[in-house]
Amino acid sequence: MTTVELPARGLDEAKAARRERLRLLLRTPTAVIGAVVVAFWVVCAIFGSHLTPYDPINYQSPSTYAHPSSTFWFGTDRIGRDVLSRVLDGSRDILTVAPLATLLGITLGTTLGLVTGYLRGIVDDVVSRVIDAVLALPLIIVAVTALSALGSKSSVTVTIVIGIVFAPIIARTVRTAVLAERDLDYVQSARLRGEGNLYVMFVEILPNVLPVILVEATVRLGYAIFAVASLTFIGFGIQLPSPDWAVQITDNYQYLDPDWWAVLFPALAIASLIIAVNLLSDAVQQAYER
Repeated sequence: MTTVELPARGLDEAKAARRERLRLLLRTPTAVIGAVVVAFWVVCAIFGSHLTPYDPINYQSPSTYAHPSSTFWFGTDRIGRDVLSRVLDGSRDILTVAPLATLLGITLGTTLGLVTGYLRGIVDDVVSRVIDAVLALPLIIVAVTALSALGSKSSVTVTIVIGIVFAPIIARTVRTAVLAERDLDYVQSARLRGEGNLYVMFVEILPNVLPVILVEATVRLGYAIFAVASLTFIGFGIQLPSPDWAVQITDNYQYLDPDWWAVLFPALAIASLIIAVNLLSDAVQQAYER
């Protein structure tokens, strides 16, 4: 009777903890603000072409360099494109590349962290030394070097490179969490039952380090958005004719004197998304620390 009730009780406690964290997030103003801003840009990414007053790519007004007005709320750029339409539609590419890169980085980093933290020994020593070497350099420099070596500017390549570059720092965080779990009673019990290493790592330990992984994912997402925008600005990643925010900045920053609004509003859009993700990240971290 006891052996049946304990797992059920543990499951109920886990569900109650998740509900409590969700209620805590919903009561946190920064989490609500961050979620609303992120949701707004996600809606724009999905339905942007139906929300824009003009075609963000093909429409060209005769009024180039038009100041913000009742006709063009955010003005027009150097060839007459409506900046508001391009800002509303410009979240699609960055909200595709950045989350996919984050997902790839989390998958690779979690796997490395589980393997090195649980197996220890020579595997841990070798992988940890490689991770230390990668983290000794600024991650954006590593990404630029890798993209230059590959000679590709496609969004797929940028997604893969950012994901791989993020993997080492995620692996280090997960490894630390795994080290705190590997010698606990439930892991020892699994070993005594004769469970294999893969089972222990991915069935026993992984669920218990998921909160750490979730927090790390939200943090990395903010960094990924910034990395994608930075790489696009210097010529890698998302390219014209996409109305991506960083592409707009790259396309118009040389014309700041007559056309500052074509740079300001995309830059504010990038800043708002990164800040919103960081607000969510902080709230999630606080919720799991309590």
